[in-house]
Amino acid sequence: MGIKISVAGATGWTGRPVAEAVHAAEDLDLVAGVSRSAAGRDLGEVWGGELNGVPVRRTVEEALDGVAVLIDYTAHDAVREHILTALEHGVAVVVGTSGLTGADYAQIDALAHERGVGVVAAGNFSITAALAQAAALLAARHLPSWEVIDYASETKPDAPSGTALELAERLAQVQPPAVALPVAQTAGLVEARGGSVSGGQVHSLRLPGFTLSTEVIFGLPDERLSIRHDAGTSAAPYVAGTLLAARAVMGRVGLTRGLDQLLLS
Repeated sequence: MGIKISVAGATGWTGRPVAEAVHAAEDLDLVAGVSRSAAGRDLGEVWGGELNGVPVRRTVEEALDGVAVLIDYTAHDAVREHILTALEHGVAVVVGTSGLTGADYAQIDALAHERGVGVVAAGNFSITAALAQAAALLAARHLPSWEVIDYASETKPDAPSGTALELAERLAQVQPPAVALPVAQTAGLVEARGGSVSGGQVHSLRLPGFTLSTEVIFGLPDERLSIRHDAGTSAAPYVAGTLLAARAVMGRVGLTRGLDQLLLS
């Protein structure tokens, strides 16, 4: 038997391929999915195939019995309570849902330490996105001036994206961004300078034609460095990183932010 896992959002755009990959993995055991609309049914049937013996539960709390890890790909307004519920039950969590604040993460880290379990949260579980973030963090040691541009589809509700938010917060931890002219002193529309995240500026574009792209631009006199990650139209890039995190979280206590932390450890 493998690591027992429940997937919240198991019928969703990212949650379904993640749940399918968990079910297919020899060292992982998918014991439940969470979906309000499909509650009470067999997950294989919901996916349009044969019965696979995996029940669909209405709530996260109903899906935690005997579970070691909860994987969450749900909604920004539900994820915090899902995580706290799992931690209260002593269940480790892998968080792929965006929308959490710094205060949320502090609370999650404290409760995870109290319960002696781990949480791995990433704004983006793509391996290539994690490598782009690692490269940006290395650059930030030497290049103090930067801003982040966040591109997503016109219907994405949260801004900035979890990927951009995590990147800006972690860049600022390397060293505070250098700003020649304080944003508050901008002539005209101060809002045109973007939103401030840990003292760095993040600009969110929401347009048709984008799925999710994140770019950080570093500037020095007479030169620039741009590091950018572009996601395609499927959720396939996020599966391998999520499963990697589900395996790794069992050996951790407290919050780990960023898939790159697992890749480089």
